[in-house]
Amino acid sequence: MSAGPVAQLAQRRRIGRTPLEVTALGLGCAGLGGLYRDVSEADARATIDAAWEAGVRLFDTAPYYGYTKSEHYVGAALRERERASYVLSTKAGRLMRPERGPSARAPRDGWAHPLPFLPVYDYSYDGIMRSFEDSLQRLGVAEIDILLVHDIGALTHGERHAHYWRQLSEGGFKALDALRGSGAVRAVGLGVNEQSAIIDAMREFEIDCALLAGRYTLLEQAALDALLPECERRGVSILAGGAFNSGILARGVRHLRESPDRGSSALKFDYGQAPAAVVERVGQIEAICDAHGVALPSAALRFPYAHRAVASVLTGASSASEFEANAAAFAATIPAGLWDALRDAGLLDTRAPTPSA
Repeated sequence: MSAGPVAQLAQRRRIGRTPLEVTALGLGCAGLGGLYRDVSEADARATIDAAWEAGVRLFDTAPYYGYTKSEHYVGAALRERERASYVLSTKAGRLMRPERGPSARAPRDGWAHPLPFLPVYDYSYDGIMRSFEDSLQRLGVAEIDILLVHDIGALTHGERHAHYWRQLSEGGFKALDALRGSGAVRAVGLGVNEQSAIIDAMREFEIDCALLAGRYTLLEQAALDALLPECERRGVSILAGGAFNSGILARGVRHLRESPDRGSSALKFDYGQAPAAVVERVGQIEAICDAHGVALPSAALRFPYAHRAVASVLTGASSASEFEANAAAFAATIPAGLWDALRDAGLLDTRAPTPSA
C-alpha cells in the first residue's frame, strides 16, 4: 500500500484521559486463535507482520481465544519488537484450566483446534490477578497496556449474571485499580458485546476504555442513545470491534442473487446464522454502496471511526491476505454522498457522525 493509506491506518487517538495512544486500525486476534478454522503459527505471524508493515500498532488478544493459542501466537510475533512501539491489549475474567484426555483439543465454542484448556469464569480480585499473571507469561512481557474484563453481562451469563457482577464489583474492579496504580497496566476497561455492561461499569468504577463488539456498526447504532454520549461525557474511549457483525458486512449478500443455490446459511451475524431481516437490510445497504462505487467492507470499517468516542477500529484476520484486504478497505476513499443516501433510505441513524470524503 502507498504511504497515504499507511499514514491513515497509523493515525492515532488517545485512550480516555491516559497518555496511551492507539492507531486508527487495530488487529483483533480472535481469528488467530482458530475461530471457525485452524490457523498455524506461521500464518499467525505472517498476519501480525502484515499488520505491522501497514502501520498498525494496536494488537488485541485474550486467554479465551483458542483457549490461550492466540496469546501464545501474539507473544511470539511481538516480543522481539521494541516494547514501547506497540500497544498490547488482553483480557481477564476466565481462568484457563488444563484438560486431559482424547477430547482435550476437540473443536468447541467455535475454536477449530484449541489448546488443551477449559475456561472457568472468575471475576474476583484473585481471579483477575491470576489471569493477568498467566497472560504475562504466555505473551512473554512484563506489562500489558490495556486489560479488559471479558464477556461480563446479563446476556452472556443469564441467571448467573448477578453472581459474576458481584465478583467484579466487590473484587475485580479493585484488582484493575491496583494493576493500573502500580503501572503494570496503563488502561483498564471491559471487552463485551453488551452496551449495558459498560454503562453499569462506568457507574461503579473509573474505566479508561471499552472494547464494544458488534454494537456500533453500519447495521446497529443504538449505542448513540446512551452509551456513546456517556462515554464522551466521562472521557471513556471505545475500541470498536465486530465492525462486520461477525462477517455479514464483510461478505455482503450480493452473491445470493448471483448464486441463489448457495443459500444464506453461511452468512454470520452475531456468531450465528443471519436472520432474514438482517440479510434484507444488508442487501439494501450493499445496493447503495454499489451505486456509489464503494465496497461494503470499506463502509463498514470506516463508519465507526467517525465517532469521536471511538479510538480505534479493530479488524479481525486469520491470514496476511485477509488483513491486507481489510486494511485496503479501511483506507479507501468514500464519497460523502454514500452516507447521505444511507440516511435518506432510513438505513443510518441521522445522529451518527460520518467520515468526510
